[in-house]
Amino acid sequence: MDNIAAITTFLGWCTVINIGFYCVTAVTLTVFKDTIKTVHSKIAGVGSDSLDELYFQYLGHYKLAIIVLSLTPYLALRIMNS
Repeated sequence: MDNIAAITTFLGWCTVINIGFYCVTAVTLTVFKDTIKTVHSKIAGVGSDSLDELYFQYLGHYKLAIIVLSLTPYLALRIMNS
């Protein structure tokens, strides 16, 4: 049972770290939107107009990955250990 508890703890911390990173990214993209769009459009050669959609897709995919790969297994293990 120790291994399952260790994996549960690991997934819990992974979830916390991923949600923290997600929040920092979302706030950064919101607060420094113009600066980030300028840098990314120059680096990637993508038009500034399409970057809003790309940022939205990125945040959506990352949130889905957090839910599927970290949060759901964590909750399943917590339920199993109850």
